[in-house]
Amino acid sequence: MISLEAGALRCEIEPRLGGCICGLWLDGEPVLRSTPASQLSSARAAGSYPLVPFSNRVGGATLQWEGTQHPLVRNNGEEPHAIHGVGWQRPWEILESDATFAMLAYEHRADASWPFAFDSSQTFKLGDGVLDLTLSVTNQSGRPAPAGLGWHPFFTKRTRSHIAFQATGRWDMGEDKLPTQRRASKGLDTDCAFLDVDHCFDGWSGPVVLRDEAMEVRIESTLSRLVVFTNDTRDFVAVEPVSHVNNAMNLVHEGVPAESLGLSILEPGESLSARMSISARRLR
Repeated sequence: MISLEAGALRCEIEPRLGGCICGLWLDGEPVLRSTPASQLSSARAAGSYPLVPFSNRVGGATLQWEGTQHPLVRNNGEEPHAIHGVGWQRPWEILESDATFAMLAYEHRADASWPFAFDSSQTFKLGDGVLDLTLSVTNQSGRPAPAGLGWHPFFTKRTRSHIAFQATGRWDMGEDKLPTQRRASKGLDTDCAFLDVDHCFDGWSGPVVLRDEAMEVRIESTLSRLVVFTNDTRDFVAVEPVSHVNNAMNLVHEGVPAESLGLSILEPGESLSARMSISARRLR
């Protein structure tokens, strides 16, 4: 376990559980859904985990790519899809760490979960009131490969939680949890208590602002797509900066242009990188 501390912020990271963030606290108050590393058994219950080499779902756990069908592992219980890539379920290596900084790496060899070899790294830098993150993936296979990345942070939903951000579009989700159509959307500016949402927004610009009775949290990223998930049974709001639309790799197979979906196609040795920051300040 890695523990970072700067000013009022404290962050615990567990490399062995998918390089996840176990928890992030401001003056002892949870910013993310937070569990001490000693009590965490799966990244799925963590405060945040990396999404690599794709985000969200690959429909039917089957990748259609360059005329070949690649069966993938169904990696989330009874769900029929492959979800959130492979990095969140693999141990990461610590390359560097000190009181306020850590760098982790994961090297993937082609397997049943993902048929393309890649390297990935992530960094965590804790400052006074802000956590800065980077994530990168490099294609180490001998042919062009689809790639994406992002983060899956779960923010604490308190009584008066409110979310606000700007976007230009939203991909609606069907009952199978796969996107059905894109429609215009200005984003969200609403209370979270009874919000029921599970969509990928695109054209995201500016910060996401989460505000409640305890604190204000701002999420910013170099990525322009955002998956938001919560409902009235959840005690969190998932706010996920991502590089591409859900199931983008199979939507390309169906004829949707890769660039409109945000999907990257990396040549051998080519990399994709992104940044995200989470800043928090107390309101009481």
